[in-house]
Amino acid sequence: MSTPSPHCLTLGALIQCRPGFEPDAAAELASRAHAARLVGPVSGAPRSGFCTLTLAEPLPRDLLQRRLDASQLVFSRQSFQVVAVLDDLPERDRLTPLVSAIAAGGERFCRLLLETPDTNEGKETSGFLRRFEPLLDAALRDAGLLRPDSPHLPRLHVFFANARHVWLGFSAPSDGSAWPMGIPRLRMPKDAPSRSTLKLAEAFLTLLTPDEQKATLRPGLQAVDLGAAPGGWSFQLASHGLRVTALDNGPLAPAALATGLIEHLRADGFTWKPRKPVEWMVCDMVEQPARIAPLMAEWLASGRCRRSLFNLKLPMKRRYEELERCRALIDQRLRHAGIKYVLRIKHLYHDREEVTCYLTRR
Repeated sequence: MSTPSPHCLTLGALIQCRPGFEPDAAAELASRAHAARLVGPVSGAPRSGFCTLTLAEPLPRDLLQRRLDASQLVFSRQSFQVVAVLDDLPERDRLTPLVSAIAAGGERFCRLLLETPDTNEGKETSGFLRRFEPLLDAALRDAGLLRPDSPHLPRLHVFFANARHVWLGFSAPSDGSAWPMGIPRLRMPKDAPSRSTLKLAEAFLTLLTPDEQKATLRPGLQAVDLGAAPGGWSFQLASHGLRVTALDNGPLAPAALATGLIEHLRADGFTWKPRKPVEWMVCDMVEQPARIAPLMAEWLASGRCRRSLFNLKLPMKRRYEELERCRALIDQRLRHAGIKYVLRIKHLYHDREEVTCYLTRR
C-alpha cells in the first residue's frame, strides 16, 4: 500500500458518525488519540453527524496514519485525515477554489468521495452534490489529480459540512469505508422477514474480509441464531446456504421457514447448547449488553462455535463506557481460557442504539 509522501502535513482527522452519537465518537477518538500521543482538542457539535481531532501542531501524514488507525474506531462510519478547511465558498463558483486547494496539496488520488453529514441539512446538500460531482471529477482528471487507474493512490474526501463549508482530506484505500459516508447501498431481499437482514448483510461486508466471507459463508455449514424471531438473521444466513438452528420462543415468519434451511426451536438462548460445534453463532437478543457479552465469550471459549456475530444494545447515555465494559468481560473470559481472539466492533449504518461485533479465535 502506498502512502502519501511523508513531508506533506495533516491538520488532524474527521470522523463521520450517526447523528446523536457525537459524544460517543468524540470520547472514543479522544481516548485513541491520547493513547497515540496525539495532542489537540476533539470536538463534535450535537446532531452534526461528525467530530474532529485538530492537532496542536500539523504532523507528517504517514506519522498520523501509523499512530491512529481510524478504521478501528467503533463509532466511525467514515474517516479521513484533514489537509485543508475551506470556509465561505462562493455560491456561483465552488469549483475553482476547490480544485486550487486540492492541487495545492501536491497529491494525486485514485478516487473522489464527495460526502455530507447524514443529517437533514446534509440531505438537502446531497441534491447539489449529485449535480456537482461530475464537474469536480472532470476538473480533477483534467488537472491530472484524479487517477482511477492507480488504485495504490489515496482517496480524496470532499466533505461538505454545509453548502459553503468544506473539509478536504484523504484516506488510504484500506482505511475507512468503501462507501461514501460509510453508507452501504444494500437492496432489501424480496422475501426477507424483516429489515434486520440488512444489518447482518452489512456486518458480513464490514467486519469480515473477502477471504473470510468466502471461507465461512458456504453452503452446508452449520449456524445457530439466538433470539431469531421473526427470522431476518436466519434468512440472511440461509441465503448463503448455511443450515440454521433458530432459537426463539416467538414465531418465525413463513418466508424464513420456506427456505428449507432453518429449523425453529422454542428454547432459551441463554441455556441451550448445540450437540456439536457449529461454524457460526449469531445473536440479536434484546438484552442488557453485560449479559450478552459473557454469553458470547462462553460460546467461543467452550468450543460451541468457531465464530460469532452479535449485537450489544447500548444504553442511551455513556455508550462508550458500556462498550468498554463489555470488551473487558469478553477479554476476561477468553484470557482465562487461554484463547487468543479477534474482536471487531462497528456501529453500522443499519444499527440504531446497538453496535455489531465479530468474535473468533485468532
